[in-house]
Amino acid sequence: MNNFEHLPINVRPYRHQVEAYRFVCDLFGLNGHSKTSPGAALLMEMGCGKTLTTIGIIGALSAAGKVRRVLVAAPLSIVTVWRDELERFAAFDYEAHILSGSIAQKAQLLQTLSGDILQIVIVNYESAWRLEEQLLAFDADLIVADEGHKLKTHNTKQSKAMHRLGAKARYRLLLTGTIITNKAIDVFSQYKYLNPSIFGPSFYTFRNRYFNMVGYGNHTPVLKRSMEPELMDRLHAIAYRTTKEECLDLPETTDVIRSVELEPSAQRIYQDLVKDSYAELAKGEVTATNVLTRLLRLSQLTGGFVGSDNGSVSTVSTAKLEALSDILDEAASEDKKIVVIARFVAELHAIEKLLEKKKLRYSLIMGGVKDRDEQVRAFQNDPGVRVFVGQIATAGLGITLTAASTMVFYSLDYSMSNFEQTKARIHRVGQKQRCTYLYLAAKGTVDEKVLKALRNKADLAKTLVDDYKRGGNPFAGGGDENERCHVCTG
Repeated sequence: MNNFEHLPINVRPYRHQVEAYRFVCDLFGLNGHSKTSPGAALLMEMGCGKTLTTIGIIGALSAAGKVRRVLVAAPLSIVTVWRDELERFAAFDYEAHILSGSIAQKAQLLQTLSGDILQIVIVNYESAWRLEEQLLAFDADLIVADEGHKLKTHNTKQSKAMHRLGAKARYRLLLTGTIITNKAIDVFSQYKYLNPSIFGPSFYTFRNRYFNMVGYGNHTPVLKRSMEPELMDRLHAIAYRTTKEECLDLPETTDVIRSVELEPSAQRIYQDLVKDSYAELAKGEVTATNVLTRLLRLSQLTGGFVGSDNGSVSTVSTAKLEALSDILDEAASEDKKIVVIARFVAELHAIEKLLEKKKLRYSLIMGGVKDRDEQVRAFQNDPGVRVFVGQIATAGLGITLTAASTMVFYSLDYSMSNFEQTKARIHRVGQKQRCTYLYLAAKGTVDEKVLKALRNKADLAKTLVDDYKRGGNPFAGGGDENERCHVCTG
């Protein structure tokens, strides 16, 4: 009999990741156990390793001959992350396919998949419901719903499609920070996908059993206190729950790099700018100042913006903004505060608009903001202020942001001092949780070079000048993939 005690991954997992893996393997009937549920939830906060654990579970099911086809549904910004993490961590044979292009092209790819090797298809939620017929024909043995809080509303098109897809699959996983976002009633839709026997197939029967309808028009569900223990017992019967605070073997700080792919149009503009910047260097003396000046425009572009000679700024990409949107949703689902750091004014204004669209209250410190103390006080003390937005050059000194344990670097400047000082805003006296730093890096761009230099405490300007002197293009390519965090992904 095969032994499924150990994760089939290329790195040493943390204790809580092993516990989560074994919990799911037991539910799924591996290692001598009988199958007790077709679905399981990994309720693990950002930085605790949901993705890594899931890769191990996929490998175990494949080794047991239980799955040959796997479907991963995720928000658009996370689709390529799955491909990258599989390449980095999976210690088993597989073929991974991202469904991209038109609906017709995606459907055609699904029809061509064959062979004995494990087939893993990765698709975004918006495409999943549009491709429901083709995905049903793909007949996945295991379906993974990443950022499962996206299914919290039971009657949306994407939720209904995932319910039907899940009903056909032999195994289902749901990954999220917490199954309950703002309302306990959100449990129903996610568990209808996972295992309808837990709460039944009818939303209205579930609602009437566990909730009182109150307020004007009786439209607001309030969980019955007498039914709360039963609801929580049923919920946790097929869920593994952990928080960063409970993961005692996690390091004090964890780095997670979220690779972002620029849109094809933005990639073309970026490559043209790389060529122009390299050509301009040849016209004069190659100094640190010249290199960094040209690097600046490339860094602006990876954040989504380009400036013109007359001072106007145009939007050329929303890739990072969409990735941030998903991170904000995840933080909201975990009921956690979060800090977002960016370099450029245009980025900060775009982030503000996103927060206002999501109706998330926030504090802000950037150039021109006078009431710094009040902005910090509100974030630290007001439960309703969920996000702190800071400009790296002005928010990196003299403030404490320990109400959050997660910081997102939307973009970076080139100063080692600014980088270290900014990180210390959440990792300081008064912080009671382990801290997670998420870096949004446009794949194959200078973002990766900048981040690698900062993390390695290297002189970025000298590195780029040396690249040029050796005959290379200092603005081309990215960083070393092996520099990434290897055990805390997801």
